[in-house]
Amino acid sequence: MRFILIDKVVSLEPGREIKTVKSLSLAEEYLADHFPTFPVLPGVLLLEGLIESASWLVRLSENYAHSMILLEHARNVKYKSFLAPGAQIEYNVEAKTIEENVSIFTGFGISQDERIVEARFGLRHFNLADKNSAMAEVDARIIENMKNQWKLLR
Repeated sequence: MRFILIDKVVSLEPGREIKTVKSLSLAEEYLADHFPTFPVLPGVLLLEGLIESASWLVRLSENYAHSMILLEHARNVKYKSFLAPGAQIEYNVEAKTIEENVSIFTGFGISQDERIVEARFGLRHFNLADKNSAMAEVDARIIENMKNQWKLLR
């Protein structure tokens, strides 16, 4: 199962910041298990919304230079409330640095004028072909898929 944890990019300043939104629907499969009588977006998926937002900032700042963008570290993650079905969260992510292979960010998510998650985190970005040149075609397909997904988010 693949989760996409942002629905729309609200604003973007390449190299600096991005704002995205996610509307939580009761139809999302993971809510059946978390928790059946009190469904809320799991905290790790709140954090993933920040990471996905930052990943788009990297892609667009570097003109899709890397196929892989992965979490390197997360620090000072704070969960302050829950996101229940029917609610919407706005993610605000600011780049501290975006370098060739690593980036550092701060971010937070707000729902109904309340911060419900915040974190400092770093991302690592690379191409699969960096270690195995035979993977260049896979890199190209992933990047093309990301470009197509971007058209849906804007």
